Order: sequence, then structure tokens, then C-alpha cells
Amino acid sequence: MRTFTDNAGRTWTVALNVTTLKRVRSLCGVDLLDAVNDGGKLLERLAGDPVLLCDVVYAVCKDQADAKSITDVDFGSAMAGDPIEGATAALLEELVDFFPKGKRDVLRRALVKMRLYEEKFLKAAQLKLEDPRMDEA
Repeated sequence: MRTFTDNAGRTWTVALNVTTLKRVRSLCGVDLLDAVNDGGKLLERLAGDPVLLCDVVYAVCKDQADAKSITDVDFGSAMAGDPIEGATAALLEELVDFFPKGKRDVLRRALVKMRLYEEKFLKAAQLKLEDPRMDEA
């Protein structure tokens, strides 16, 4: 189980099991099991779409939200900035750990590659913005 904290200071626990995956499928139309068969597309989609990510994480945490009388609107209102990064990491790491060893190893490698690509992209963007020619343009 992994945790993240939203902008309202609430800590959420992300734990995946079959029941949780069924709830995500039912509420969001997202089959998290596709992460194994789609070449990392679902991982990229979740990491790149904060609205989808928050819907999925809310579905994962729905029992906790219901116990605290927090609606999906309340949840989404407290998700911006760093909490999205924390929720993304918690969900993707839990998803990797859900699978048996062979599939888990493949997904872990895909997740590492995705993170390396993101770091390279951000570094390249930063270098481009720091280029004096950008100021001239």
C-alpha cells in the first residue's frame, strides 16, 4: 500500500486488489489489467491525463472517501500540483506490485523507462527555455 496527500491535507491509501480493479472498471471504464498487454500505453495515459488519473484514484479510494463523506467533486477539487504527482506514483507503483513476478518485472521496467523519458523531456524543455535565443525571439 502506498499513500499520497491531497491539497486539503488528507492522506489517502492506494491499495489494489481484484475488488478494487473491478470498481475502477465499473466506475471509470478503465481496465487496469490492460497495463500488462498494451505496451505501456495505459501507464502513459494515466501519467499524462490528470483528470483520468484522479477519476481512477478516486475509484480506488472510494471506500475511504465514502467513510469521510467526500464526493468525487470534493476529491477532484483537492487534486492539483504535487498531489497529482504523488497520486500518480502511488497508483502506478501499486499497479506494478499487483501483478505476479514475471509481469511485475516487465511493468516495473516499463515504468522506469517512462520516468526516464519524462526526465529527459523535462531537461530538454528546460535547456530550450534557458537558451538566450528564446529571449531574443
